[in-house]
Amino acid sequence: MPRTDGDTWDLASSVGATATMVAAARAVASRARNPVIDDPYAAPLVLAVGVDFFTKLATGELSPEDLHSNDSPVGIRRFADGMAARTRFFDDFFADATTTGIRQAVILASGLDARAYRLNWPQDMVVFEIDQAEVIEFKTTTLAGLGATPSAELRPVGVDLRHDWPAALADAGFDAAKPTAWIAEGLFGYLPPDAQDRLLDRITELSAEGSRLAAEGVPPHRAEDDEQVRNRMQSNSGRWRDHGFDIDFSELVFLGDRAEVADYLQGHGWRTTSAPANDLLVRYGMAPLDDDEGFAEIRYITAVR
Repeated sequence: MPRTDGDTWDLASSVGATATMVAAARAVASRARNPVIDDPYAAPLVLAVGVDFFTKLATGELSPEDLHSNDSPVGIRRFADGMAARTRFFDDFFADATTTGIRQAVILASGLDARAYRLNWPQDMVVFEIDQAEVIEFKTTTLAGLGATPSAELRPVGVDLRHDWPAALADAGFDAAKPTAWIAEGLFGYLPPDAQDRLLDRITELSAEGSRLAAEGVPPHRAEDDEQVRNRMQSNSGRWRDHGFDIDFSELVFLGDRAEVADYLQGHGWRTTSAPANDLLVRYGMAPLDDDEGFAEIRYITAVR
């Protein structure tokens, strides 16, 4: 079902299912022969959501090779590689940010991200996670049931990013006078272009000097290219449907022209660096994607205020 204003979801449907999909990919990546990430919570969280397709992927019952198709532009193995590189990029960002003395982090649209539990944070670190209240509650309860404890002071903030999340963040104890490390991972494609701008504006307003931001920038598309992009997404969705998971990811994203994240941030007082997805893959010892594999267009941005 296409997105609508005020739509909601859980971790088995709509946008929420993408968080489960990414966690399943992290589980696949963590089992690789020479893994670049180690996420011990990915598979248990996917199992707790209970979507059969993702459960089979996370546990290894269904292998990426089972889903390979010459008609599919990005197979699960390459998707898992991309998610491993993406995860490592944001992990490294937080590690670098804390070496500068930053002790306040915000994870936007945190989904099934378990960084507050699995990263080696400084003792006085405070991590804020923002997502819909139901998602926050599910993850917190599930991880507690596994006996997991955060490795930083974790302050979950259950609020929709379409609402007044800065106020909710402040209520949770966020201090806008202190430098902050922000991440926006796998988020912007699910926001209309104007909502992306508003989100970046609010981050800027809340960022003291010395703050840092890491983000995944999706490419702008001309209107005439939208159908080609959606067809590419539907090709992958069709292959997964053969294994019992019926969702059309092309209905969840917002295409069209949008600001380049690095350019937008530069225009609002940030110093930025940007790298394409293939640079990350090569950096972490994996083969680059072909130009027609979709994810090769994504750029990863680091910004300093």
